Amino acid sequence: MVAIVCVSDQSGCRLYPLGLLVALLPLLTTHLCLLLNFSQETLAWCNPYWLDCHSISATGRQGVAYFVFKGGMLPAMLLLALYWWLNQYWLRHHFTHKVFAIGWLGSLASVALSVYTLSLGHDGDIPYLLRRTGVVTYLGLTFICQLILAATLSQSPLTRSTGRHLLTLSTLTLSLALLSLALDASMGEGYERIENAVEWSLILLLNLHVLLSVRLWKRLGVRMTLQHQ
Repeated sequence: MVAIVCVSDQSGCRLYPLGLLVALLPLLTTHLCLLLNFSQETLAWCNPYWLDCHSISATGRQGVAYFVFKGGMLPAMLLLALYWWLNQYWLRHHFTHKVFAIGWLGSLASVALSVYTLSLGHDGDIPYLLRRTGVVTYLGLTFICQLILAATLSQSPLTRSTGRHLLTLSTLTLSLALLSLALDASMGEGYERIENAVEWSLILLLNLHVLLSVRLWKRLGVRMTLQHQ
């Protein structure tokens, strides 16, 4: 039987470049689609991380950006699922006394955002329900996976510093999500002015978490190899 094993030695394929693509492709896709909408004047110019700007969904609904969004996000979700499976193999190699489910949870998160991506640009109650369910499921499961990864890394002296930084980032993500719920309840319709900025910020934080974790891959020289078992 052949198994994939993630190791920290000179054998196998380096994972750092793949990790960089996982972290940056979603950010590049969404920001590129926003710029395409600006250039085609389908959306008004604004700062997505500030008041009264457009949602991420709005960037992929029309024009050339409709195709760019799907063409970038669907491969990004496939890579994200692979990223979580590689993390699971790597953690099992170094923490053999634990059982991790982040491969499965991360794959479900990727499927959820793929459903969101495919339903984007289509009208009706069912596409709307698919989009809402997809994005909420993606955010929730991704946060759980990142929390498991950070908590596990913080237990080892070799990875403790990065693990604690990742926990801090996860705490910031959760705090922003809870703050947005509180503001939504207290501000009423006024919350709509900042809702999209919160959405962009949450996605940025989730991808920064990936970027910080793959920096650890680079520092430790994590590689993927095949072993017979």
